[in-house]
Amino acid sequence: MRIAFATLGCKVNQFETQALELIAKEKGHVIVPFSEGADAFVINTCSVTAVSDKKSRQLIRKTIRANKDSVIAVCGCFSQANPDGAAAIEGVHVVSGTNDKRAFFDMIEKAVEDRQMQISVDKALARREFEILPAGGLSHHTRAMLKVQDGCVNFCTYCIIPYTRGPIRSMPFDLAVSEAKRLEREGYREIIITGIEISSYGVDLKPKREIGELIAEICKAVPNVRIRLGSLEPRTIDEGFCNLLKDFKNLCPQFHLSLQSGSDATLARMRRKYDTARYLKSVKLIRENFENCAITTDLIVGFPGETNEEFDETLEFIKKCDFSMMHIFPYSKREGTPAAKMSDQIEKSIKEERAAFASAVEMRMRYVFWEKQVGKACSVLFEEVCDGMWQGHSENYIPVRVRSERDLKNQVMNVEIKKVKDDYLMGVLI
Repeated sequence: MRIAFATLGCKVNQFETQALELIAKEKGHVIVPFSEGADAFVINTCSVTAVSDKKSRQLIRKTIRANKDSVIAVCGCFSQANPDGAAAIEGVHVVSGTNDKRAFFDMIEKAVEDRQMQISVDKALARREFEILPAGGLSHHTRAMLKVQDGCVNFCTYCIIPYTRGPIRSMPFDLAVSEAKRLEREGYREIIITGIEISSYGVDLKPKREIGELIAEICKAVPNVRIRLGSLEPRTIDEGFCNLLKDFKNLCPQFHLSLQSGSDATLARMRRKYDTARYLKSVKLIRENFENCAITTDLIVGFPGETNEEFDETLEFIKKCDFSMMHIFPYSKREGTPAAKMSDQIEKSIKEERAAFASAVEMRMRYVFWEKQVGKACSVLFEEVCDGMWQGHSENYIPVRVRSERDLKNQVMNVEIKKVKDDYLMGVLI
């Protein structure tokens, strides 16, 4: 059959969609673009916020309207959290959650044959086994994601993910290393280590392992492949972590440390497991140990009860951290979480105003960081042609373009940065 995929949400969802594509290929099916006609359309949904739920429903309905004769299959966090809601959308044939992707694909094949409604969603909090899925992608062999961990037990007050992903489960240590070697053999030049909360990797293994150990072993196993890390919990960064990893030349010096707020009072209401002092310690340790590193983060503004003073504290703190890039989100009320029941919900206009203020600070910090790259040499993994120029990302994850008559696809090349443009750096091949 002809099958098309669409993904909403995080890198874990992206990884799992790629795994479904590989399963489809194994079974002899044809992958087609989502914009084309297909026998089945698979929508991998997100539910991290109320806005994510809305986008998931919108995409499902839009797909149904445009493809009335096709099977529509829904999986991911939205359908895990609200399977009845997903099944109630007229035109949906298959509803699954965030687990057992091979069984989900079997349901899709059956629905293509008989058009019968199928729902199979387990209890996420009862999961204990890590689901082994094939890593890699079909469209190109530039960058691959390797999911090594699933689940979360932090239960932050704004987050539904522990209820849709379940407790912590880790890929076996040796298997994770062998998967990285396989991806290298298949031609990938960069591997992104991802998971729902990779900082918790290994706590469920016997014997217990740590994410730093795994990163070090993967870096040693594939020295010619760039290793990029997914989001890290700030407390992961200590002297032992830095000493273990600082000498690996293939570890990309980009560290995404989840922040969410720069006010200790707000962090406490969010039930985060660190304060600003501990976060700043992590930032300083990274800068002391990794040359020309990029530190990126996520920020939620307008969390319930966030006062003007707390927001001002956040603005001052992000300046102190001097991030190279930030993802900024106005707080979105998510039913089923403690934060949704909190008093002192912030008005939408105030949240949008605060997001605009934070974005202006973020833009200044980002361009200051970019300006510091001018005159320096960096390595760039080239991915595609944009406006007649080859574009890729530097090791610290800045988009870089060069002019070249050569085919640079999937090549890691040294580049001297010459100037800053609006949304990329311009360089020349060395």
